[in-house]
Amino acid sequence: MEFEKISSFSIDHIKLKPGLYVSRRDVVGNSVVTTFDIRVTSPNDEPVMNTAEVHAFEHLGATFLRNHSVYKDKILYFGPMGCRTGFYLLMSGDYNSEEILPLVGEMFSFVADYDGSVPGASPRDCGNYLDMSLPMAKFYARKYLSEVVSTVDESKLNYPE
Repeated sequence: MEFEKISSFSIDHIKLKPGLYVSRRDVVGNSVVTTFDIRVTSPNDEPVMNTAEVHAFEHLGATFLRNHSVYKDKILYFGPMGCRTGFYLLMSGDYNSEEILPLVGEMFSFVADYDGSVPGASPRDCGNYLDMSLPMAKFYARKYLSEVVSTVDESKLNYPE
């Protein structure tokens, strides 16, 4: 069986740097679903994030987004990429990177400043609750805020050619 190459495998990961990219837009019924590529580390150049920090970040990010006063009803999914270089955010609506950057910045600030127990980090609430690292999730949140949010330009909002 021959398969078509999916769009996320068509991005030049050698040129890809940390940023906030529109990965795809899908029409579902009468709605558009926008998938964002929140790239935290430079693929094949920097070490990937370990599962513990990715897992803690996932719990904190999903909690923040699904409680956001403006966007909570637009959040469909927030979770890690299999390659562990970032996260996917799926939102109901037709959005671009520039208009969602403030929301993503708020989420990364929330994680960077978070102090307390990670939401859902208990045996009742999570299937792997012991595999979490809040200190490293905070490290990557600060890294993204410094490298992307505070120094944003077009190269960090559009996939490289």
